[in-house]
Amino acid sequence: MKVTRTAIDGVVVLEPNVFGDARGFFMESFNQKVFDEAIGGHVEFVQDNHSRSRRGVLRGLHYQLPPHAQGKLVRVTHGAVFDVAVDLRRASPTFGRWVGVELSGENHRQLWLPPGMAHGFLVLSESADFLYKTSDYYAPAAEACIRWDDPRLAIEWPDVGAPAVSAKDATGGAFADAALFD
Repeated sequence: MKVTRTAIDGVVVLEPNVFGDARGFFMESFNQKVFDEAIGGHVEFVQDNHSRSRRGVLRGLHYQLPPHAQGKLVRVTHGAVFDVAVDLRRASPTFGRWVGVELSGENHRQLWLPPGMAHGFLVLSESADFLYKTSDYYAPAAEACIRWDDPRLAIEWPDVGAPAVSAKDATGGAFADAALFD
């Protein structure tokens, strides 16, 4: 597995070894020991989620606050997305910065986002199947959302026309007013 550190401490791109031939391909999509070595610690996942979205759908920027903060291991099995992590940890040297990575069924990349990150993605292909593991259960009372187009964050989303967002995401709060992590 190839491990690439991003500009945000703790956010890591993982590229599994893919073995392909005329029949198709094989890859180990998750191995606890290899994952723990790649991120330099142990994470126990408790929930797997799967969403399918059409081109131009933008989901995010979502996160959960303590005591239900979630780490997420995300990947795309079909299609392509632009995936974004925003550092919400006040004590971090990269507080308020974002990184974006293209994840696709073709490149097999995965992105690890430790707790303390807001997360969102924009679908670039006609549709995309997005899968992710979480380190804590979904807890609606701990859920928070920052607007995807917050000017302070200035995320450089790819141009796919006007994004389709949910009513909840359209009313997300400003980064300046967001509940943050210590």
